[in-house]
Amino acid sequence: MRYELYYWPNIQGRGEYVRLALEEAGVGYADVARSSQGLARMTRMMEAVKGTPPFAPPFLKAGKLVIGQTANILLYLGSRHGLAPKAEAGRLWVHQLQLTIADLVLEIHDTHHPLGPSLYYEEQKPAARKRTDAFWKARVPKYLGYFEALLAAQGGGWITGRRLTYVDLSLFQIVDGLRYAFPKRMKGFERKTPGLVELRDRVAARPNIKAYLASDRRIAFNEEGIFRCYRELDA
Repeated sequence: MRYELYYWPNIQGRGEYVRLALEEAGVGYADVARSSQGLARMTRMMEAVKGTPPFAPPFLKAGKLVIGQTANILLYLGSRHGLAPKAEAGRLWVHQLQLTIADLVLEIHDTHHPLGPSLYYEEQKPAARKRTDAFWKARVPKYLGYFEALLAAQGGGWITGRRLTYVDLSLFQIVDGLRYAFPKRMKGFERKTPGLVELRDRVAARPNIKAYLASDRRIAFNEEGIFRCYRELDA
């Protein structure tokens, strides 16, 4: 099956977690919105009233299925491409971890848009600074500390033990994204999470991921996505 991924063409965003899973699995997919007329196709699917139209991207077309929400897409792909445990309890655990990552992603976004996406960053700078300071003081230690502890407890190199799952790929993206958005803050914090740093490096060295990162399929981080580098927030 050749999948169709629908997401905004110029940012990594939430679609990147799906791209990483597809690339690691080595399965064929089309990044539809990056092709000619792709955005129009994506819009038409979201405006549909019949079937199971998605609310917003990312969403994945797999045959006749249209699957929305990042964690939901990964739940589907993980069980079909060896990126999740086979047992139900394990699949649910990995899905739970991915939902926790989704909460973290939202908090990362809110560091630069604490008053909402309808306002430009420049219209909410003071609030963004307060939100970012609180995020690094309390939320980053809580989230990354949680995943660091899980890695230490498993002792197998990956978040669930000896086999990589899509959660490991997502944690790679979290570490890389925080390095881009907050290089100074992250450099100082990384000494507290050596396990996550090592996991990031193991993911980056995997053949399919290494090839993806070196290709033009990997969109560069930029100030339109979730991870944004504003110097005043990284002080």
